[in-house]
Formats: sequence, structure tokens, C-alpha cells
Amino acid sequence: MAVLRPVVYDAGALIAAERGRVDIWRTHRSYLTAGGVPLVPAPVVAQVWRDGSRQARAAQLLKGCDIAPLDDTSAREIGELLGRASTSDPVDGAVAVIAASLGAVVATSDPEDIRHLLDHLGPSGKRTSLKLL
Repeated sequence: MAVLRPVVYDAGALIAAERGRVDIWRTHRSYLTAGGVPLVPAPVVAQVWRDGSRQARAAQLLKGCDIAPLDDTSAREIGELLGRASTSDPVDGAVAVIAASLGAVVATSDPEDIRHLLDHLGPSGKRTSLKLL
């Protein structure tokens, strides 16, 4: 039996779910059925969440996910990564750091920016793959 790789959602996954894109919902349900629980970094939720009464689809997707908190150690690691990569988006940084630590697949609508960050994480970033949404 194949080992199920961890999956990390970036903001694009939540936005795609909110827009009712069938492909993200199909992928999400398949992953849950296989026994996986997608991970969403807390800053991703903050970036996308605006009005819970109008974001029923995003809320439904998040019910099937674990939300990864951002602690002091992670925040500093993300900041250092942004410095090395000469970028400034802490949300993408959180996605990259968490995904690399798990050797995860990142479901993203922004593969170039995420790959750039992963490249600056060294070998752990190389183990991380991207799934374009």
C-alpha cells in the first residue's frame, strides 16, 4: 500500500473551493477518503477569510482540514526564509516552511513563488512537490 503524502493548501485552494471549482472539491474529497487530512497554515486562513456568513464553501473545506498554528519559532524561520529569498509574503513563507518540514505536496495557484521559496530551503524544499490548481 502506498504511503499517503501530506498535503498543504495555500490561499489558492481556499479561493478555488469558495468559487465552487469541481477539481478542488474532487481532489479534497479523494484525499479525505484515502485517510488524509489536508493542512492549512493559519496565515492562509487569515489571508482568505473575510466574512464567514458569505464564505460557506471555504468554511466547509476548512472543516475537513487541520489548521497549522504559527508560533514564535515558525515565525522566525519564515522571516529568515523571506530574507534569504528576497521576498516579503509571510503567507507564502508559511506554506513553504510547513510543506518542506513535512515533505508535502502543496496545492497552489502560485507555483512560481512557492517554488522560489522552497529552493531557498535547501534539501527539505527539494522534497516538496507542487500541484497546480
